[in-house]
Amino acid sequence: MADFDAEPRMLIDGKLADAASGATFANINPATEEVIGQVADAGPADMDRAIGAARRAFDETEWSTDRSLRRRCLQQLKDALANERETLRGQIVAEVGSPIVLTYAIQLDSCIDDLQWDIDQIDAYAWEEDLPICEFMGQRSARRVYKEPIGVVGAITPWNFPFMLNLSKLGPALAAGNTVVLKPAPDTPWSATGIGKIAAEQTDLPPGVLNIVTSGDKAEVGEFLTADPRVDMVSFTGSSGTGKRIMARGAETLKKVFLELGGKSANIVLDDADFASAVPSGSMTCIHAGQGCAITTRMLVPASRYDEAVDLLKAAFEGFPYGDPTDAGNLMGPLINARQRDRVLGYIEKGKAEGARLLVGGGVPAHLPKGYFVEPTLFVDVDPDATIAQEEIFGPVLAVLRYQDDDDAVRIANNSRYGLSGAVNGGSLERALAVASRIRTGTIAVNGGQWFGADSPFGGYKESGIGREHGVAGFEEYLELKTVGLPADAA
Repeated sequence: MADFDAEPRMLIDGKLADAASGATFANINPATEEVIGQVADAGPADMDRAIGAARRAFDETEWSTDRSLRRRCLQQLKDALANERETLRGQIVAEVGSPIVLTYAIQLDSCIDDLQWDIDQIDAYAWEEDLPICEFMGQRSARRVYKEPIGVVGAITPWNFPFMLNLSKLGPALAAGNTVVLKPAPDTPWSATGIGKIAAEQTDLPPGVLNIVTSGDKAEVGEFLTADPRVDMVSFTGSSGTGKRIMARGAETLKKVFLELGGKSANIVLDDADFASAVPSGSMTCIHAGQGCAITTRMLVPASRYDEAVDLLKAAFEGFPYGDPTDAGNLMGPLINARQRDRVLGYIEKGKAEGARLLVGGGVPAHLPKGYFVEPTLFVDVDPDATIAQEEIFGPVLAVLRYQDDDDAVRIANNSRYGLSGAVNGGSLERALAVASRIRTGTIAVNGGQWFGADSPFGGYKESGIGREHGVAGFEEYLELKTVGLPADAA
C-alpha cells in the first residue's frame, strides 16, 4: 500500500479542478506520519464557484423533478464505487489509519451496499399524500401534501468514518432531488475526492449536482458554505462545539441545519448479566482508537460485583490488538493526527489529576515510535462528575464507574450533556429493556443487539444533535413539505 493513484482534484460544476490559486495541502498517513499525497487547497473563491454551480443545477435543470434520472445516476455511482472498492480500501486505510478489518464493514463495504437503500427510496417513497376532505369557513376542500427537495445542501463531514459519512449525506440528499456541496475534513480528503472522480467519469450526474471542495485548516471556506444564502440546508457531522457555531452561522439566513454531534455513551452492566461476556466487550471502546461518536466510553458496573468487573476489563485491555492498521489482526490503529493524540494524552493526565485510578495504558506505546498511537487506556474508580466521565475524549479511553442499584445507574448514565447512544446488558431482557427505556439517548443496544442500519434512524438527544441520519427519518431531513388546497371534487 505504498503507492496510491488517489485523486488530488476537487469536483466543481461537473469537472475535476485544482484550486483557483493552485494551492495544495498534504495528506498524511497517521500510522507512519508520512506525506502520501497532495490535494487541492480551496479558498473562498472555489467554494463560491461550487455553490453557484449547485444553485444553477437545482434551479435550472430537471434533477429535482426527474426521478428516473436520479435513479439512473445514483445506481451508476453505487455500481462504480463497488467496482473500485479495492482501490478505495487502500486509500481509506492510508489516510484514516483505520484498521483494514473495518473497511470490510462500516468504513467501506457496507456503506456502498447501503447506498442502495437510498436509491430504492426514489421509487418507494410516498412523494404525495392526500388528506381527508375538510370544511373551513363553509367551503369543502381537498388537500394534498407534496414532499419536495429542500434545494442546495452544504454537507460537512469529519475524519473518523469519512467515506461512510460522505455517502450517508450524499445518498439521501441526492436521491431526494437536492444538489450538494460536500466539504470533507482536511485530514481525509481522498474519501471524498475518490467519490468525485468516479461521479465525474462514470456517471451521468449533471454538472453542478455534486460538488466536492477540499481545503486545509482554513476556517473561512467552511464558514462561507454555512453562511451563504444560496445554501438552503447544512448537514454536519462532527463535534458539538463546531455544531453550535454552524447553527449560529446558519441562523443568519434561517437555513435548515442538521447536526449529528458528539457523545459520551454509557454501557450499563446489570448485576444479573453474564459478566464473562458483557464486561470484556467494554474494551471495544478502543476500536478505531476510540474515534467514534457512538462508542460507549463509560462503563457502569454494580458495586456488588465491581472488583470482578475490573479484573475482567484489565485482562481485556491488556490483550486488545492494536498497531499497524494494514494488519488484519488489529482492531485499533493510530489517532488521526498529532493534535488529536496530544488532546487524548491531555485527558489522560486530567483523569489522573482528578483522582481516577489508571489501571492499563495511559501513554504512547514504546514499540510504535512512528505514528499517532496511544495505548488502550483503562481508568477505574472514576467519579461521575470527573472530566473524563463528562467530556468526549475521542480516544481509546474507558472510564469505569460504580453504581448501587438500577435507579442509580440510570441517574449516572443520564448525568451527561450528551445523549447519542448507549448499552444495557442484563440477565433479564425485560429488566434490561426497562432500564434502556429510561436512558435519554437516540440509540441504545440491549444485550448485544445492534441498532445500526441503512433503514435505522440515527441521532441524539441534548447536545448530541438535531435530526436523524439514515432511515425514512433521515431521508426526510432533505425534504420540504408543500400543502396544496384543492376543490373537494378534485380529489
